[in-house]
Amino acid sequence: MLWIKALHIVFIASWFAGLFYLPRIFVNLAMETEPAATARLLLMARKLYRFMSILAVPALALGLWLWLAVGIGQGSGWMHAKLALVVLLVGYHHVCGSLLKKFEQGSNTRSHIWYRWFNEAPVVAMFAVVALVVVKPF
Repeated sequence: MLWIKALHIVFIASWFAGLFYLPRIFVNLAMETEPAATARLLLMARKLYRFMSILAVPALALGLWLWLAVGIGQGSGWMHAKLALVVLLVGYHHVCGSLLKKFEQGSNTRSHIWYRWFNEAPVVAMFAVVALVVVKPF
């Protein structure tokens, strides 16, 4: 079980690296006016989104294994809250994919300031998830 936990933490940290960095690329894309720089940023964003999507699969699968097979947190309020946040993070991941498509189509309508705020969501979510898992407040 400790190996599963360790791998879960590694894949979660790797997935979160993408969740932190991709919106930062969006900030730069929203400010960029030079076509060559935009193309380079789009290439970076596409590769990062693809890679973070791959990383999310084992992160979520290992978490599901810990929850269902091992029984960690079953019936606990903190786990229900954590799972709700995980669902929101998966949604955030998909919103990132949708925003990337808008940038690729040249149809982005949001400002770099909006993306700066959007970029903070996974930080808040990660803090909440870690607090729930470590403190188990309810």
